[in-house]
Amino acid sequence: MSNTIRIDIWSDIACPWCYIGANRFRKAVEQFRTDNPEVEFEIEGHSYELAPDTPLNFEGSEIDFLVKHKGMPREQVEDMLGQMTAMAAAEGITFDFDRVAHSNTAAAHRVLHLAKEQGIYDEVLARLFKAYFEEGVNVGDPEQIAKVVDEVGLDPDEVRDAFEDEGFGESVESDITRARMLGVTGVPFYLINEKYGVSGAQQPEMFVSAFEQVLTLEAEANSAD
Repeated sequence: MSNTIRIDIWSDIACPWCYIGANRFRKAVEQFRTDNPEVEFEIEGHSYELAPDTPLNFEGSEIDFLVKHKGMPREQVEDMLGQMTAMAAAEGITFDFDRVAHSNTAAAHRVLHLAKEQGIYDEVLARLFKAYFEEGVNVGDPEQIAKVVDEVGLDPDEVRDAFEDEGFGESVESDITRARMLGVTGVPFYLINEKYGVSGAQQPEMFVSAFEQVLTLEAEANSAD
């Protein structure tokens, strides 16, 4: 039986469910590793854009975007975001939607590919989630991103260059194309061992159960060969 679980994760910096999902997934992996120390995880993050139609120069909050750009009633938006804020707080996460600077995330995903090259993808993604949802950082602005990710080890000059790097842009598009081929229509999305899909910010217990089921199914398949 293989003792390695590979997980590919598609997410977007501007996705509140992805922030919550990342927190729950991390807890699930920690729990599973404690109970199954012989199992290794191979985890890779991938880019996805929930709102690629966001103007590059959009100025406004999340509420402004959903009301003005998406045509949703303000009261509905405020209720929805209020519920999301309460849910996040129960997870130990702060959402401040009054401060959120709704941003096009295409270029910021290039920075995540730079971080992947340098082996600090998880640290940079976590810092960008916090910057976006808690601190009102515009992740479409290279200067603002360069400042916050410098804290977790990315060189500011390399970050600015990544914004314009077409190679990283192609990597982002490749991630999104693969997601489409898999039928992904929303994030977070988790692909386990390139066979089993899990959609949404599931509770840690659900992830743990999925890991156990995958190992069992693959052990049974191997024994039948």
